[in-house]
Amino acid sequence: MGIFSKPEIIIFKESNSAEEHLAKLEELLPRATGKVKENIQKEIILTKAGIDGEKKVLYELKNSNMDLVVLQDICIRAKDGREAQIDFVIVTSKLMILLECKNLVGNIEIDSKGNFIRTIQYGKRYWKEGIYSPITQNERHMEVLKECKSEEWNTVMGAMVRMSFSSFYKSLVVLANEKTYLNDRYAKKEVKEQVIRADQLIATIRRMNSESKLPKSTKKEMLGFGEKMLERDTGERKDYAARYEELIDLVEAEEMEVTEKEEAAVDAKTVVAESVAGEQKVKTQIEEEPAMMNPTILEEVQMEIPATTGKIVCPVCGGELVLRTARRGANAGKQFYGCSSFPRCRYILNIAENLEKSDTSHSKK
Repeated sequence: MGIFSKPEIIIFKESNSAEEHLAKLEELLPRATGKVKENIQKEIILTKAGIDGEKKVLYELKNSNMDLVVLQDICIRAKDGREAQIDFVIVTSKLMILLECKNLVGNIEIDSKGNFIRTIQYGKRYWKEGIYSPITQNERHMEVLKECKSEEWNTVMGAMVRMSFSSFYKSLVVLANEKTYLNDRYAKKEVKEQVIRADQLIATIRRMNSESKLPKSTKKEMLGFGEKMLERDTGERKDYAARYEELIDLVEAEEMEVTEKEEAAVDAKTVVAESVAGEQKVKTQIEEEPAMMNPTILEEVQMEIPATTGKIVCPVCGGELVLRTARRGANAGKQFYGCSSFPRCRYILNIAENLEKSDTSHSKK
């Protein structure tokens, strides 16, 4: 690059995966209920905060007045299966920086052991909570990239790549929320150097670049590093919204099953009620009007049946005749035989009528 050349910021790759994730969450929200809905609402808030944070970092980089090659949201995978999703990869003339962006709510304290403690205020109340160390998270990203680099060489060269890896590749964590107060008073020096606020980003990159003892890369070489990193991008993002969709589908399936069971129970109750009502109606008809159920049969069939007879067979269907007593109506108190197959068979034998006929025939004899 010439001495009077203008610094150039090349954005190799910008990401919209967070926006896609947000859109998916907002699409699922109307279907969700209860605890799942609450979790999706929280996830939406966090996702929006993450998007805002990455926009702030990208704005700082675009206005850095430095020669930079920038890639956003790069996913890499080693042969051993380990994966890393890196927020930003920044290529300078001497370094490649893996940047983790955090848009955290509340103030952050880092103690002497490297623990991250967040203090949140709601009204007049304060409470503290520990959070997962973004430094540890980014170190894992570095380890995956180191493995990917060493895989490109034989055993000897791979070992050399591992040894020299930390001289070119650096880790940086940016707290993008400008309202966040960072208290790293008791943190170790190497921790302090890795965790910064968004407004300190460019100054930190300049300092890291100037402190590096590596030779400067040309613009072409910087582009080559960026292209190589882009080739490693698998393009496979974890679908974090999928777990909510699965939960919603499960809840909907359970609700449908419950609804079907309730409807089946209602149908069963209706059938039972109709059956009971029908039986009561038939019973009432038999008790009130036994001789009117089938008068034709009574006229055609004349039998002598004593009241003490045992099993009597229906002459129509072969079923057993059952002794019944009318309780209401004009025939109340009278006994009769009705077919046990009622209502399929409506044969009825009036006992009193047949006994009278039987007595008359005996007197004539």
